[in-house]
Amino acid sequence: MDDAASVLPDGCMDLLWTEGRLLVAGPDTHAYRPGPDLPGPWAGVRFRPGTAPALLGVPAHALRDLRVDLAELRLLPAAEIRRATGRVDAAPDPAVALEDLALRLAAHAPAPDPLLRAVVASLAAGRSVAATADTVGLGARRLHRRSLDAFGYGPKTLARILRLQRALILARTGVPLATTASRTGYADQAHFARDVREFTGSTLTALLGRR
Repeated sequence: MDDAASVLPDGCMDLLWTEGRLLVAGPDTHAYRPGPDLPGPWAGVRFRPGTAPALLGVPAHALRDLRVDLAELRLLPAAEIRRATGRVDAAPDPAVALEDLALRLAAHAPAPDPLLRAVVASLAAGRSVAATADTVGLGARRLHRRSLDAFGYGPKTLARILRLQRALILARTGVPLATTASRTGYADQAHFARDVREFTGSTLTALLGRR
């Protein structure tokens, strides 16, 4: 298992290109490891948590843990998808061409919902789901429904994924694992390690390249 090639859960969604195909990557609940059917090369545009569903016209939970062809979403006519794919294929820099496509899609999408930004900011800061619901003025059930549509999973799972990302960023700077766990809201290092195993399928030491 190549942990370096894995895409770890982070609450984001992506618009992806590989030669001849445009795809959408939904929000992950576990590490994604590209298979031999999608060998690359790749380019991608990453959308912050909660921003892609309005642009793509599909709730995030419908794409959870999936990679689907953009044409399947019926966001654009099939002929336009083929033309867009051809433009990215032929571009000197496919990443720039893919970004241009994402900007064209965004130009016709509703503006990002500030409530969703507030939810992400609150959870990313380590606040509880209950405190976050109070902050944005939603009851627990409404917050859960909005979160499924916007992020692909409920606020508790999003909070855990964002906490894991905070912890991995800190640990990769060389901070001891027990200290990292304490600073990012885990009960202890073992709790941190369990979340790593659940969301990435790897051990903490293997993921960080430590012995």
